[in-house]
Amino acid sequence: MPPIARMSASAGSVGKTWARGGAEPTTYYFHPGDVRRAAPTIAEGRVDIPSDWRTDTPDGRRAEFWGLLIARVAGTLVIAALLGAIFLILGTVIFLLTVD
Repeated sequence: MPPIARMSASAGSVGKTWARGGAEPTTYYFHPGDVRRAAPTIAEGRVDIPSDWRTDTPDGRRAEFWGLLIARVAGTLVIAALLGAIFLILGTVIFLLTVD
């Protein structure tokens, strides 16, 4: 059994990589059967993994950066919209309670 398959055969999950400037590691989970099937092909170099899927290439780091940035901006906008809606509702309630 290849080392990568043997390493993950028991737990079914392995691998932590630190992104540049990241605060926490990214953890990838692989099914042991998938690892056993893919390890020989990857070791022999017969698999062509797109460079933007890999975080050890400039394309991959760029894709990871922009994906993370878009997710953070979208999350911030969602939180801002929720807070705006809450303040609008509270303002409406207060206005309606103070009007005779």
